[in-house]
Amino acid sequence: MSASDSTATGTVEAALAGLGLTLPEVVAPLASYQPAVRTGLYVYTSGQLPMVEGKLPVTGKVGAEVTPEEAKDLARICALNALAAVKSVTGDLDRIARVVKVTGFVASAADFTGQPAVVNGASELLGQALGDKGVHARSAVGVAVLPLDAPVEVEILVELTEA
Repeated sequence: MSASDSTATGTVEAALAGLGLTLPEVVAPLASYQPAVRTGLYVYTSGQLPMVEGKLPVTGKVGAEVTPEEAKDLARICALNALAAVKSVTGDLDRIARVVKVTGFVASAADFTGQPAVVNGASELLGQALGDKGVHARSAVGVAVLPLDAPVEVEILVELTEA
């Protein structure tokens, strides 16, 4: 992922650019749902897989085919995809008042118990991009399998500022 011209973006996208990241295109839904839905001052994202240019860079269970470090990087990609979904319904990430909740799902080998460390990849990115507005409540859940054999899936709930 390359850095973007931060002069053409808001402060959140400038922070991402400072990390060498740009918002990707919104990941196309895999079934009958929307990537994000706004209701009042809240945006709920659907679960975001770590898709890069329409593909999963890695598949399998964390603690077996996928290392915890790889999975943490994938959770970061999920969070970036979630921010893209938020922008698709708000038009501007600077409208985010705060990230309220992050839920991370980790496809885990039977003996893997490091789900919180994996989901830290998403939490840390949100903190780097949004500062104090990125501090959130969170769940990190181990699951048997995720769509397309993805190792990680992340969804977020954000509150927006008044227009």
